[in-house]
Parts: sequence; structure tokens; C-alpha cells
Amino acid sequence: DPDKPKLVFFFDEAHLLFNDASKDFLAAITQTVRLIRSKGVGVFFVTQTPKDVPGGVLAQLGSRIQHQLRAHTPDSAKALRQTVRTYPNSDYDLEEVLTQLGIGEAIVTVMNAKGAPTPVAWTRVRAPQGSMDPSPQATQDAVVQASSLDAKYRDAVDRESAFEMLQARIGAAEAAAEAEAFAKEEEERREAELKEAARLEREAARDAKAKSSSRSKRDNGNPVLDALTSRTGQRIIKQVFRGILGNRRR
Repeated sequence: DPDKPKLVFFFDEAHLLFNDASKDFLAAITQTVRLIRSKGVGVFFVTQTPKDVPGGVLAQLGSRIQHQLRAHTPDSAKALRQTVRTYPNSDYDLEEVLTQLGIGEAIVTVMNAKGAPTPVAWTRVRAPQGSMDPSPQATQDAVVQASSLDAKYRDAVDRESAFEMLQARIGAAEAAAEAEAFAKEEEERREAELKEAARLEREAARDAKAKSSSRSKRDNGNPVLDALTSRTGQRIIKQVFRGILGNRRR
């Protein structure tokens, strides 16, 4: 086993991970925690009390770091007693010690070289060796440049994600649908224009036919009138009128 993990996962507010979790999910987490340690990967569940972590998962965790707990209510006192029972036997009165821990102090037990839990230790972070402040940028840069992974990860690579690919496909599908809808609207508009033009043409033909029929009726409606209005008819009428008027003169 390596002296320190190659990779470490911290699950903060771990109780949210286990709330309403199914049996299959808990079994998968338990198996993952059990097997992943042999790959040099560390897993830390960060929460208020150990009882927030299911027993099957808690049994696979080799290191325990517990900060101060309060017992101001019956429920919190019960939680405190349950937390104490999850620790190995100790010379400390853990139920009392856990309520007295100060800032930067914790009850700690880890796995020793033989794989057994070490005795519980009341531990304090020593100020010269620990700090909650972020490292200066120069220190961060020096650590990064000294790393063997710097050459591999120096240049950021922004590859196209699955989300971006799906968005592009959705956009293309929407554009195709819009183009198809537009083409359909244009086709319907052209058909409507053709129908309107055909209707107007039929109406114009009906009007022309009606006018032609009207003229034909005016011209050919009365043969006698047509004969009288012709030039021959007019000469006959004049001769008839002359004969009548002439007889009256005699």
C-alpha cells in the first residue's frame, strides 16, 4: 500500500448523500469504499456525527476525526452517546471530552501499520504546522511547476462536452424543423395564390361570357325589328309612307 493516497475524495455534508438512499445504493457505496482503498484512493465523509453515515459504510472507514459535539437537547445527548459507542475503548471519558474540545482540537483514531485502529487521541492542530489561510500564489506556482504532472496538465484543454454536442444536435433539429415549417408555409401560400388566380380567371371568363351573351341577345332577339332597322326595310317604310300620304293628298 502507498504511504499516502494517490487521490482523495471528500464528500462534504455526507448525510445528504445517504438520506433516503436505497439498499442497492448503500451496498454499492460500501463495496466501492472497500475496494477503492487498494487502488491508492482515499474517501472521506464529512458530516456532523458518525451516525449520519450508515453502519455498513462506517465499518469500512479506518480513520476517524471527530470535532466538538454539543448535548443541549435530549436528541443531541442521545446522538453524543451513539457517537461515543462507535469509537474503540479509550481511557478518555469521550462523552465528556467531545463536549469540551476547543477550536482546532479533535478526537482522532486511525489504522496502524497492522491494520488495527490506534488508541483514541485528543489531538490539537499545532499552529506552526497548520494554517487555514490559502497558500500564496508564488507557493502554489512553485508546487505546480515542480510536479511531474505539470507537463501533461499545464495547458488547459476545453474539449467539446457531451452537453455541447447534444445542444448542437438539438439546435440542428430545431433549425431543420423551422426550415421545413417555413417551406410548408411557402408551399401553402403559393397554392393559395394559384387557387386565387384560377378563381379570378374563372370569374373573368364568366363575366366575358355573360357580356357576349347579352350582346348576342340584343342583336338577335327580334328578327322583325332587325328587318325593319335594316336599309332595305327603311326604304320599304319610306315608300309605304309616301303612298299613304300621296293618297291623302288626292
